[in-house]
Amino acid sequence: MKKQNTLFDKHDEWVGMPEFVQEGKEPFSKITVRFETEKDLQDFAELIGQKLTSKTKSIWHPFKSHWGAKKKVYIDAS
Repeated sequence: MKKQNTLFDKHDEWVGMPEFVQEGKEPFSKITVRFETEKDLQDFAELIGQKLTSKTKSIWHPFKSHWGAKKKVYIDAS
């Protein structure tokens, strides 16, 4: 295998970087709800005011975006 020439050592780029810590988002409680028909699922979705599909695996109630309260934007100062 041919070694690729680089201008920097990618491992050195991580030296001195702060440790990443993911805040836990553990729920107070979890339940499993089963629906016999698609109509039952959509009736429940309307009742709680959230979009649900047959592919929905989990939700937060009340609604909480999995992206957080707002998207962060980073701007280059230069």
